[in-house]
Parts: sequence; C-alpha cells; structure tokens
Amino acid sequence: MSAAQNTLADLAEVSARIDRLVELCQRLSEENRSLRQSQEQLANERALLLQKNEQARTRVEAMIARLKSLEQNA
Repeated sequence: MSAAQNTLADLAEVSARIDRLVELCQRLSEENRSLRQSQEQLANERALLLQKNEQARTRVEAMIARLKSLEQNA
C-alpha cells in the first residue's frame, strides 16, 4: 500500500468512527430526553400522591376527633 492509500484508509476509519460517535450522541440525547420526561412525570405523580396522602391524613384525623368527641359525650 502506498502512503496515499494508507492515508485514505485512515481517513475512512476516522470517518466511520465519527459516524458511530454521532449516532451514539444522538441515541444518548434521545435517551436523556426520555429520562428527563419520565423524571418529570414521576415527580408530578409523587406530588399528587403526597397531596392525596395529606388529604387522607386530614380526614382520618377529623374522624378520630369526632370519635373522641362522641366517646366523651356518651
């Protein structure tokens, strides 16, 4: 192989590696976007569950207070 052929082969190899890196970056970028979206969705679900939990706690505490009141009046 001549020096020119070696250079062309090296360039082709570098080009192929760059193409693979670009593809990897695109896949990672898409995966990152998807993970961020999932994280946001899970954070929203968590906030909703915390709110529902607080509402349930308030109701239970109110029921306990009413039961204690009934118990004292009986």
